Amino acid sequence: MAGVQYVNIRRDVDDKFYRYRMPVLLTKIEGKGNGIKTVLPNMSDVSRSLSRPPTYPTKFFGCELGAQTSFDEKSDRYIVNGAHDAAKLRDLLDNFIIKFVLCGSCKNPETDLTITKNEDLIRDCKACGERTNVDMRHKLVTFILKNPPKVPKKSKGTKKQGTADNQGTNGPNSPKAEAEEPAVDGGESDDELTKKIKSEAADLNQNATIVGEDWSVDTSAEAVKARMKSLEGGMGNVKLGDDDSGEEGNGDDPYSQLGVWVAENQDEGPVEVFKKVQEMGLEKKHRAVQVLAQTLFTEDILEEIKLNAPIFLKMVTSEKHQKALLGGLERFVGVDHPDLTPLIPKILMEFYQIDVLDEEIIKQWGTHVSRKYVDKETSKKVRKASEPFLKWLDEAEDDDDDDE
Repeated sequence: MAGVQYVNIRRDVDDKFYRYRMPVLLTKIEGKGNGIKTVLPNMSDVSRSLSRPPTYPTKFFGCELGAQTSFDEKSDRYIVNGAHDAAKLRDLLDNFIIKFVLCGSCKNPETDLTITKNEDLIRDCKACGERTNVDMRHKLVTFILKNPPKVPKKSKGTKKQGTADNQGTNGPNSPKAEAEEPAVDGGESDDELTKKIKSEAADLNQNATIVGEDWSVDTSAEAVKARMKSLEGGMGNVKLGDDDSGEEGNGDDPYSQLGVWVAENQDEGPVEVFKKVQEMGLEKKHRAVQVLAQTLFTEDILEEIKLNAPIFLKMVTSEKHQKALLGGLERFVGVDHPDLTPLIPKILMEFYQIDVLDEEIIKQWGTHVSRKYVDKETSKKVRKASEPFLKWLDEAEDDDDDDE
């Protein structure tokens, strides 16, 4: 295309006949003051050359710069908050290529990203055949696991082969088979959590009267209401109800039942908890996230967030889910465990670091008192306690702007 400049994907290779090339990354500064941002107008073209979704390098920039990012794939718009020099972003793109594109063995960029059964990221090289690991410590890894790569478009036969996977064309452990699995679709993901759920499903059904005996013996409305009443003190009058109605639970709705089960089985671990959520058909419901935030944790919440991170990474998939999580946490510290209110900055930090809560959503929540989940005074108290973390977010962004 006329006017488009290209460079070698490996810019350290000084060979004008190098076959792997990409467009030069372009940048455009928009806005001013606190609203200044760097738009990446050709990020989709650059990413297409790398066989990676454009959200990956954009998010990588945010991770490396400590800046908030946003993207709208429908309008093909990718943004990094703050004013960033084009040369600096191109250098960061080189780092992204080294870490998430180039084969760890032959340094060829013709690789696919795949997720293994153990939730490891692998660069599958089509040039030398080696499968090399990605550094799992990088924050971008969490984002990729939450937004798994789709089937590579370079392989024209991939879509046709998708119908043959069950016939053995691509084995269940093959990179293509793993990449084609949806992230969350009724428990069909190939990550470790869901694998365990699927493998243990038969045992769960056969031993239904053993696991949680009281729960399995009597699930009538009367029995559930009775257990709700007995747990009332410990659960702080959990506000549960229909997913969209905002009404209080009456003891026989699925959210109240989930809350009772989680409160009674907190020690079962993330696999059993998510299995119960799936069994009840609530894995995509934002209200289920609120229930878990209210009932899954104890005074050891900071450690428990790490333990249960896979659940929230799978279930928190939209802004509505994030707000439901914050609402549940608001009731957890504001009503159920008021003595833990001073920990809210650390709690928010934990969810922020595992990439479950976005900076923009946290800031919006922290600056708008709401009576949706708690009374107005409690809402004010919780948000007041969160101020150190909100200040940290603002200072991190200001520091980034000053550096520019």
